Amino acid sequence: MKIDIHTHIMPDRMPNWTKKFGYGEFIHLEHRNCKACMMKGDKLFREVEDNCFHADTRISEMDQTQVNIQVLSTIPVLFNYWAKPEDALETSRFLNDHIADTVGKYPDRFIGIGTVPMQSMDHAIKEMERCVQELKMPGLEIGSNINGMNLSDPFFHPFFEAAEKLGCALFVHPWEMMGEGQMQKYWLPWLVGMPAETSRAICSMIFGGVLEKFPKLRVAFAHGGGSFPFTMGRIQHGFEVRPDLVAIDNPISPKNYIGKFWVDSLVHDANAMQYLIEVMGEDFICLGSDYPFPLGEHVPGKMIQDMNLSHLLQQKLFKENAVKWLGINPLC
Repeated sequence: MKIDIHTHIMPDRMPNWTKKFGYGEFIHLEHRNCKACMMKGDKLFREVEDNCFHADTRISEMDQTQVNIQVLSTIPVLFNYWAKPEDALETSRFLNDHIADTVGKYPDRFIGIGTVPMQSMDHAIKEMERCVQELKMPGLEIGSNINGMNLSDPFFHPFFEAAEKLGCALFVHPWEMMGEGQMQKYWLPWLVGMPAETSRAICSMIFGGVLEKFPKLRVAFAHGGGSFPFTMGRIQHGFEVRPDLVAIDNPISPKNYIGKFWVDSLVHDANAMQYLIEVMGEDFICLGSDYPFPLGEHVPGKMIQDMNLSHLLQQKLFKENAVKWLGINPLC
């Protein structure tokens, strides 16, 4: 069995929130001449295929690539953290209801995780409670930073406390990459910025003491943890030689947190995957493809299958680790 923890979905019909709210560049979808256009305000943001919103198409492609279950999350550009909290709550509820409806129609093929307005802890916690308690979602997807604020900021502590109490898993996805405005050429925000952004989130949660203060949090990070596993030596060395700069909020060594969070498997290279297993541990890596986007793994798990790993290890990477991170029934 394969559980793909990193896939994105959006509704095929969305309100034009820019017109409704009278400000901003909210995303909506327009269908034009057989093309589905994600519009950011009145500008074309991206063209997407119907596998981005049609469940039947997704299931057909899952069958072709032998993926049993997809974990559905929204596309990060739909987080809307920049919006007024009450408006972002409305968009979050709309997206979460769509994901829950899709899961309800195909409960054997999909698991949903929600999105919440992280710019307001009151609104975020309220919607998290609805996602977990009413929509029966096992977790949420959040951004690697919130309007430039690191996840270590005490502002977010009430959210993490609530997630820990609810048993709500968190999937941290890079977005609004630092330095994005200075490296638009060559698709560098996605190739360089995203790995750095994910490492930023991991280091913030470690050095800020989030993982220490909330030890029962179940957190997974996208894209193999970004650059974090591959710069772990530098991070550890920095902690040891400049504790006056690094260990100011948490005196515990960063290497002590290996094995206390998960990453997905999306590293695109067998050598990198082998190293990821060595650094992060075989119990803390989950299959993730970034379906349905081009930068993802087009046949989820194929690289792992081609690596001549043991059957037991493949089972962990393909299913068992995801079950533990999500906190779901292992018979799924």
